[in-house]
Amino acid sequence: MLTAPDFTKKQIVFVLFHEGEKMAFTNDNLVVKTAEGKIKFQITCYRLFIIFAVGHWSITSVVIQKAKKFGFFIALMTPGYRLYGLIGAEKDGNTMLKKKQYHYEGLDLAKHITDNKLANQQLLLMGMRNKAESTRQAITAITQYREQLKTAATLNELMAYEGLAAKQYFKNYFNNIDWQGRQPRIKRDMTNATLDIGYTLLFAFIEALLCSYGFDTYCGVMHRQFYMRKSLVCDLVEPFRVIIDHSVKKAINLRQIQEKDFTVVQNQYRLNWDKSSSYVQFLMMPIIEEKDEIFLYVQNYYRAFMKELPAEAYPVWNWEDL
Repeated sequence: MLTAPDFTKKQIVFVLFHEGEKMAFTNDNLVVKTAEGKIKFQITCYRLFIIFAVGHWSITSVVIQKAKKFGFFIALMTPGYRLYGLIGAEKDGNTMLKKKQYHYEGLDLAKHITDNKLANQQLLLMGMRNKAESTRQAITAITQYREQLKTAATLNELMAYEGLAAKQYFKNYFNNIDWQGRQPRIKRDMTNATLDIGYTLLFAFIEALLCSYGFDTYCGVMHRQFYMRKSLVCDLVEPFRVIIDHSVKKAINLRQIQEKDFTVVQNQYRLNWDKSSSYVQFLMMPIIEEKDEIFLYVQNYYRAFMKELPAEAYPVWNWEDL
């Protein structure tokens, strides 16, 4: 398994593929070639942790074999940034870990993760300049929800507090734009569409980390089992969502996100392909900057889970202005 010093040297790579391009392997290097056979990009496999491959392209079987050998992942994404597969260095043989996952039925870890998420949302609101009265009230309300989390008796009750906090948070944090609030996967405006792209990138990165330790990503502690939902990834993404939130708000303020960058298809905003590289740049940058901290979080989560430690011994990631 990866150690922290080894992971620090690893790279996260993003490639936008055009029709006819392919991924291949040459002399311990991962190579992306154009339809004409010219090298578009290459990187040594020894330094790669994950490559986000977006678009329509082809791959050789040798690349899949080398991904498992060198321990890197390939995140398969549609041109619309929907993650449809993750292949490579999965550690499926960690049966001891999976047994512990299947036997866990407690509520303490869900409370721990949710409180971490709400704390980070609170920190973002507290960091806003010239806070309106509604923002101050939201900060107070989230404090109360965090207290109520401690005595929640059911998962539904816990999720209710999380939902109430989210409503307060999004309404006040994105008070610089006119929108109808957070609507996951509906993409009714450019802000929701951009948030979805950012969350998907974060999701794929954390999924790769979990797979590198051998977790069953479908078996969660907060998002419980649901057909074909990677519940554990949904869980561990929660404390880190503010990374994307902050990046999107900053991009809005800098006018890096604009209506003209999107095409509306069946009432859904879709990012134009020629704008993909600029959006990926400001969405991926904070993930890359925090990649070591996210790795340590997952590593410490794994160690605590294997030792069956109490919830307070599990890792916490606190927001700091990036």
